[in-house]
Amino acid sequence: MVWQQIYDPFGNPVISTIMAAVPVVVMLASLAFFHIKAHMAALLALASALLIAIFAFGMPANMAGTAALFGAANGLLPIGWIVLNIIFLHRLTTENGSFKVLQDSLARITDDRRLQLLLIAFCFGAFFEGAAGFGTPVAVTGAILIGLGFSPLAASGLALIANTAPVAFGALGTPIITLAKVTGLDEMELSMMVGRQLPFFSVLVPFWLIWAFAGWRKMLEIWPAILVAGVSFAVPQFIVSNYHGPMLVDVIAALISMACLTGFLKVWKPATVHTSAALSGRVDNSKIDPEHEQKPEASATFASDAKPAVMRAWMPWIILTVFVFAWGTQGFKNLFDTRAVVDPQTHSATLDPQGKPLREANPIFSPALTFTTLHQQVEKVPPVVPAPKTEDAIYKFTWFTATGSGIFFAAILGGLLMGYSIPQLARQYLRTLWVVRYSLITIAAMLALGYLTRYSGLDATMGLAFAATGIFYPMFGTLLGWLGVALTGSDTASNVLFGGLQRVTSEQLGISPVLMAAANSSGGVMGKMVDAQSIVVASTATRWYGHEGEILRYVFFHSIVLAILVGGLVTLQAYVAPFTHMVVGGH
Repeated sequence: MVWQQIYDPFGNPVISTIMAAVPVVVMLASLAFFHIKAHMAALLALASALLIAIFAFGMPANMAGTAALFGAANGLLPIGWIVLNIIFLHRLTTENGSFKVLQDSLARITDDRRLQLLLIAFCFGAFFEGAAGFGTPVAVTGAILIGLGFSPLAASGLALIANTAPVAFGALGTPIITLAKVTGLDEMELSMMVGRQLPFFSVLVPFWLIWAFAGWRKMLEIWPAILVAGVSFAVPQFIVSNYHGPMLVDVIAALISMACLTGFLKVWKPATVHTSAALSGRVDNSKIDPEHEQKPEASATFASDAKPAVMRAWMPWIILTVFVFAWGTQGFKNLFDTRAVVDPQTHSATLDPQGKPLREANPIFSPALTFTTLHQQVEKVPPVVPAPKTEDAIYKFTWFTATGSGIFFAAILGGLLMGYSIPQLARQYLRTLWVVRYSLITIAAMLALGYLTRYSGLDATMGLAFAATGIFYPMFGTLLGWLGVALTGSDTASNVLFGGLQRVTSEQLGISPVLMAAANSSGGVMGKMVDAQSIVVASTATRWYGHEGEILRYVFFHSIVLAILVGGLVTLQAYVAPFTHMVVGGH
């Protein structure tokens, strides 16, 4: 029997909206105010969503439970599978010392602190945001900057500011992939739209970073290098996101940016070398414990015989790039996930009206599981949709062509080439599984929450309320993404919580849902520098324990101003030509 969603079960829009918002409030309050672990906060929010969906909004209990299971399955594959295997690869490179070689090779390129900051915090940080995400870039770059002599406040705050523009495509596109799953919008269109928003800030953020560090005058002294770093990142970011997809955007853009900046520094030098590692325009009394201090002079000098070691250190990440790029192509997916439809009588391929061979899902590489309790049993009704529409619930288990599988094979090959034996790789994998166990629970619970709010209509109820902001919604929706990341610590989590809401609200207002779903992710990236998780990672990586409040106060201004600038761009894209021509997906 088909169940119709109810958007005002209490006959009072205010009360109904408050009830619909309870799971989100539980999630955010648990993280921000009660400091509950992320996996427990997600489970508490899921439990409250189940209770409200069943008892307040009248969703049948079996449907509500099935929706949560459907979401959890989508959380573990493809998203959890990506996280597990990328952290596995990162651990392999750390354990055998090649990761330290990468750090030292980057640190020896220039003595100018501003250029070191560009290369390490922006370029190298973007690479690890793209490859791993989930706090890895701030941990890596913060530790390297401390090793080069930057103060803890400078290392922490600047690493956080730099880790903004790449975040929406972080962890091999996980936020965009998740956003598509939660909203039901086309993944490629979302990738294209975010890729038409963030490149502006990929050029701006390097200038902003050096200004925050050294001041306006010192920034202008190296503007050619900053421009090279920003443009050489922004252009590939646009091209890959618009013509390939979200998976490799940051990895490719960061590699190109590093190569361009390094090459540029071979032919261009600043008029004066800035050697001070202190923050300009403020008293920086942050000190690291003496036993943790590492002087840049102590780093190994890279002679010609060290070059093979550097190449070996880059080798696993180059393999990763090749594998993920191949796994991301539609031709590769079609090769395994589909097969030609064969006429049983003629044993020849069946053709469509255009004369092209028809293809169907391959049951070996792409088996489909229909959640019959939910599939086409939930009906969205006006005013959320123009006409009643039933929701599908089919889970495609694309186990081989999932991005995480490409990462897994890349990690195995890279591990073997690094000298690991099969038993050693197996032990490392089990350790990695243990390390990320809570992260996997969090991902599954978060996606379960997102799918439950979508199928129960809770997101629609909130969306109808937010539609009251009218023409100001592009700015409001962007800041909603910022708030989500600031409180959850994850662009992915923010997209799960608010992605469906952004779609519903924008459709009510006649704004492109692709634009506003993308704005949730693009606005969210600026909240990354003020979330508790990132700040704790930064303080830990820089050995500046207990000073999280000082780091937050330093970066907050930068975070909110940049978020407002993103909102301004989204508003222009919503209403003002020629920016409106950048919008994909229509209205």
